[in-house]
Amino acid sequence: MSQVNVTKNTSPPSTSRGGLPSAPFPMGEAMSSLNPLSLMRRFTDEMDRLFGPVARPRRDLELWTPPIEVTEQNGYLVVSADLPGLHKEDVKVEVSQDTLLLEGERKQMYREKGEGYHLSERSYGRFSRSIPLPEGANIDKAVAELVNGTLEISIPIPETPASRRQIPVQESKARSLPPS
Repeated sequence: MSQVNVTKNTSPPSTSRGGLPSAPFPMGEAMSSLNPLSLMRRFTDEMDRLFGPVARPRRDLELWTPPIEVTEQNGYLVVSADLPGLHKEDVKVEVSQDTLLLEGERKQMYREKGEGYHLSERSYGRFSRSIPLPEGANIDKAVAELVNGTLEISIPIPETPASRRQIPVQESKARSLPPS
């Protein structure tokens, strides 16, 4: 059983006007004044600048998404992620007031063979998963463990009282609700 370091992120993520993470994009705010054809031409030029004249997959940018499970157990929020083949050095866990961030990378080992075929259906590359935390989560007591390829993070959360109740539905021939 290995311990995975959980770091507390104190800086807020940078966001754009729509609340989504911002990314540097050289076209900036000037896009709104362009006609659709000019906008498409500039977009194509920017894609060529980023990826070259022919867009081809780049191994260093490939992403894979490990499956996760989020449950509430005995006053803890428990997040489990399947990370077979990864070691604690390959995984980074950060926690802020309202978000748990899992990041890591599975590196592909290349083997050359003289003849025949080579088939791999495994996913390789970087991953990043962001899980929203409930209000009042005690991030200072968060614990992460990597056991047999499964990362498990436990964060104490306050008990939330039930804020809803079921209303029985009655059937009648005339309306009995107060007039609106």
